[in-house]
Amino acid sequence: MAAKAVIRFAVLAAAMTIAAVPALAQTSDPNAGRPKTDCTDTAGAAAADCPKDDKGANGGGGGGQGAVVLPALIVDLFPNPPASAAPVPTPRPSAPPADTQAGPPAGGPIVSPTDLVATAPRRAIAGAFVPDEVLVTVDGDAGAVQQIAASFGLQVRSQRQSRLLGTTLVRFGIPDGRPVGTVLAQLAADGRTQRREPNHIYSLQQAAGIVNYAFERIQLDNKQASGENVRVAVIDTGIDDTNPALAGVIADQFDAMPEVPIEKRDHGTSVDGLIAGVGALEGMAPGARIYHARAFEDGRSTMDVILSALDWAAEQNVSIINMSFVGPKNDLLATACRNARGLGIILVAAAGNNGPKAPYGYPAAYPGVIAVTATDARDGLMPQANRGAYVFISAPGVEMVAPSGAGSDVVTGTSFAAAIVSGAIANLIHAAPERSADDIEKALAATARDLGPKGRDKDFGYGLLDIKAAEAAKQ
Repeated sequence: MAAKAVIRFAVLAAAMTIAAVPALAQTSDPNAGRPKTDCTDTAGAAAADCPKDDKGANGGGGGGQGAVVLPALIVDLFPNPPASAAPVPTPRPSAPPADTQAGPPAGGPIVSPTDLVATAPRRAIAGAFVPDEVLVTVDGDAGAVQQIAASFGLQVRSQRQSRLLGTTLVRFGIPDGRPVGTVLAQLAADGRTQRREPNHIYSLQQAAGIVNYAFERIQLDNKQASGENVRVAVIDTGIDDTNPALAGVIADQFDAMPEVPIEKRDHGTSVDGLIAGVGALEGMAPGARIYHARAFEDGRSTMDVILSALDWAAEQNVSIINMSFVGPKNDLLATACRNARGLGIILVAAAGNNGPKAPYGYPAAYPGVIAVTATDARDGLMPQANRGAYVFISAPGVEMVAPSGAGSDVVTGTSFAAAIVSGAIANLIHAAPERSADDIEKALAATARDLGPKGRDKDFGYGLLDIKAAEAAKQ
């Protein structure tokens, strides 16, 4: 009994010491509320505290930063279900549910969470995350999910079969206040849990909202530009699909957070319009078919919601996925991106707007993702842009006119530079549908116009996108 008391005391002490590093909403709107931040907000953190490379991305550690600060959205988006609520059923289970009444669960007897000794050290978690949830991929059926929840004192808040992860993804709630890092370590004791991650929070990359000079800067003739019938997925806010610039542009829509009312439509409308807008605000690839997944509200989303949107996009047989958002490193997102690329999908992402001393931004920094930074009409780098070896290419993204929920607006940010690149790539695919993702990526790198030090650098990547040269470089 004394040994057991010591073990319990150690677990409780660990739970009291772990802390998380909050993330920054990616906007320069002076009226926007700002949560407590670490190195993702270089204006509010000493440069010496910010990591110089990918190690410990977006914070590099979770200790000593105080309580997690989250927007009200997270409370509204993922309310704790009442104690009497039934667990969410598993969509398309791979096998019939186990008979949970026929004896103890396969993982062992149900015990109190305070009796569970972590088999792995508690995690110092970088980046903001939902403080009472974890995401877990489970090797097993619906019965196994329920057994894991009961064994570890968790709630099953959602579960579904993920195409890109190739397994069942479960969102477990933590009803008793244990820190996320402690629960992740405890779950490592169960061999049915394959991957265990925080439900990280991600934010859109808009710096602040004259003509669209992008055509000229990237060597794309607007009279010949076309992405006709190329399928492009966009994961973003809701959109104003009544905007004339989007007339006939949207092939389909998916709402990954239907329980949250749509209030903001500007960012997503601008991104879609820059890719494939028509009329006076013509995009880079008129004729492209946009498959739009709404996964953000008030500039914020979570890993669970984003993964749902990515799965939907992959099911639409798209050629390109545009991800104009940034957040911390997460193994589930890395796996989804790797598998999407394995399907032949080209992934384009914003490098980030957190400044030259900011940590790497994800998903842009993952291998196989084209990380885009923003330049102005004179090919100067946007001052707020992230820097780092992961930056792949530069594209116009400073003070451009784009459609918005109110009609049109002047927009700035790596979000919009990413949209320019997605639209430009749609032109390449339209001209040569047989080109592979690898071939297009290599062509972009080989033909970009060098803007910084010779060769690839941490500011401009390979340089400014040159779509005319990239088209000529097809193999």
